Amino acid sequence: MSRLNVDLELVKKYNVPGPRYTSYPPATQFSGPVDRALWEEKIKRNNTAARDISLYFHLPFCQTLCWFCGCTTVITTQQSQSGGYLKYLEKEMDLMRSHLNLDRKVTQLHFGGGTPTFLTPEELRQLGQMIHSRFEFSKNIEAGVEIDPRRFTREHVHALSDVGFNRASLGVQDFNPQVQAAVHRIQPLEETERSIEWLRSSGFNSLNIDLIYGLPYQTVASFEETIDAVLDICPDRLAIFSYAHVPWIKPAQKILEKEAALPSPEVKLQILKLTIEKLTDQGFVYIGMDHFARANDELAIAQQQGTLQRNFQGYSTHGGADIYGFGMSAVSQAEDFYWQNEKELPDYYASVDRGELPLAKGYFMTADDQVRRHTIMRLMCDLRLDYDKLSSDLSLDFPSYFDRELGSLEDLALDGLIERKPAGIEVTECGRLFIRNIAMRFDAHIATTPKRFSRTV
Repeated sequence: MSRLNVDLELVKKYNVPGPRYTSYPPATQFSGPVDRALWEEKIKRNNTAARDISLYFHLPFCQTLCWFCGCTTVITTQQSQSGGYLKYLEKEMDLMRSHLNLDRKVTQLHFGGGTPTFLTPEELRQLGQMIHSRFEFSKNIEAGVEIDPRRFTREHVHALSDVGFNRASLGVQDFNPQVQAAVHRIQPLEETERSIEWLRSSGFNSLNIDLIYGLPYQTVASFEETIDAVLDICPDRLAIFSYAHVPWIKPAQKILEKEAALPSPEVKLQILKLTIEKLTDQGFVYIGMDHFARANDELAIAQQQGTLQRNFQGYSTHGGADIYGFGMSAVSQAEDFYWQNEKELPDYYASVDRGELPLAKGYFMTADDQVRRHTIMRLMCDLRLDYDKLSSDLSLDFPSYFDRELGSLEDLALDGLIERKPAGIEVTECGRLFIRNIAMRFDAHIATTPKRFSRTV
């Protein structure tokens, strides 16, 4: 991909609140409480299929709170908490096993958080053994883990490698000391470089780095220094997120308002422009939705070949798998429904202690939801809509079904975000930046969905 030039006027026009579409409908449509018997019957029925499984484990513990954080976390310095949590994960897995088709193969495994490496190396091995003894794994497993380099040791690497992990995502956010101090996350460059070296020497075949723009004291010049430092590390992928200021959901973010140093919208957009142009100039492919990958990376290749997928873990090369999530707040996704676990630790523990799956809320999809989910996911992954293929995949006349939505795209075409053709629509290189906005045109729930989403750019 050649250098992508960013038009800031278009960014200002389309930078509105919108879903990230890790699911459709978005999780804001989930409701509860659930009829437990009905949901358990749905899960059992889902397991008459032989589709692959993707396993997600939410490990919520962090020793300190990063003030920008929007994740579901438990802040504690008590290491013993993770050991107790593992016992509940084991109980939850056993509760779920009675509903599962144990012949289904696990093709993906992901540890998210929180900070998965809050667990001790021995606890990581223990959790890995619990999982492997209960599920049948595919030979070509994709196993990814989120890592905080600040409290990461070589022993953690060995433990993760022993469990079978081969991918890692490292939280960095920014290397500037002033920015790090302002957001309560001191992380010298050397810690990240050392973690990368350990992971590579242990055979991890894909490394991602997370950055955030829009944090206090960030400037175009300072963020360019961070980008340059990251390029020297040579990651395979980059996820560069816009800071989502949602203090009504995460009260700790109010601390950042007191800094009176959050970059203006104009500066934030200049940082975004710099980032996209610099990375595409350096040979990274802008996958879309904050994600960049080297041209020879599996993500970029999958997008070229039309096999890229998107789910609650972001972009993925593995499609057709149901997601089974374990732990507090974990979200699961089957063919036509979603469910989410209890979001608070005491409620999660209490439910498991009662011998119940810790279901808190969920959503049953309509036939229209399923059509729209397939359409939105193909749009976000393939960056195009092929009318004939979608008509065949969905057993309907796609242009007729979406006559109103397709008719609403004229402004996107005039602004150069899409190209309209008789056979379908193509997202332009410029349009990749606005893929959420394009997807929103096919969202039947957008008018009734709460507006407190993060902004689309």
